[in-house]
Amino acid sequence: MILILNGPNLNLLGRREPEIYGRITLEELEELCAGWGAELGLGVVARQSNFEGQLVEWIQQAAEEGFRAIVLNPGALTHYSIALLDAIRGQPLPVVEVHLSNLHAREPYRQHSLTATAAKGIVSGFGPLSYKMALVYLADLLEARP
Repeated sequence: MILILNGPNLNLLGRREPEIYGRITLEELEELCAGWGAELGLGVVARQSNFEGQLVEWIQQAAEEGFRAIVLNPGALTHYSIALLDAIRGQPLPVVEVHLSNLHAREPYRQHSLTATAAKGIVSGFGPLSYKMALVYLADLLEARP
């Protein structure tokens, strides 16, 4: 089972800056992820919160809830959340950070990811396919683990 966490403002997908984030809604993105997960033999559970503390709690509890990995789009928290960074570092599951837009083609303050320093990898700039790429990687990683 894979936990997909989406951070602040991702509940506004499809309405907020569609020229950057696309026209897909969060609900549609979650449906795509469930389908991709099924194709890969992975169960997927998606959650979204605008609150940093809630995301921290979900990350901390993920292993105890039976998840085997986390796909994380921290939204704006990417760039400054030491709390999320510590939560990622403080738990045993592999985390892949994802972003719909290419962080490196954005404003200077968005070009650095603090949270990615604790992740297994980062996929950025491919729209919804960023999530699919993360799931493909995690399926391969988890298959290689006993």
